Amino acid sequence: MSMDLKTRKRWSLVILLIGLPLYLIAVLYVTNLIYDIWGRMPLLVEFAIYVGLGVIWVIPFRKVFSGIGKEE
Repeated sequence: MSMDLKTRKRWSLVILLIGLPLYLIAVLYVTNLIYDIWGRMPLLVEFAIYVGLGVIWVIPFRKVFSGIGKEE
């Protein structure tokens, strides 16, 4: 099922304005649980975790975000 550009633009706004903040809250909650269990991790490990989680959220939405900046 292929979405037209207008639909993908609308869904991308919904994902960015609603989904991303909810994902950030969930990530912060989970990382705080991990810190409570294991304590503070080394800086490079913590950085790698946040970068990895920052990239992982967009993988399921590649089709929605592809070509958003292009004209019809």
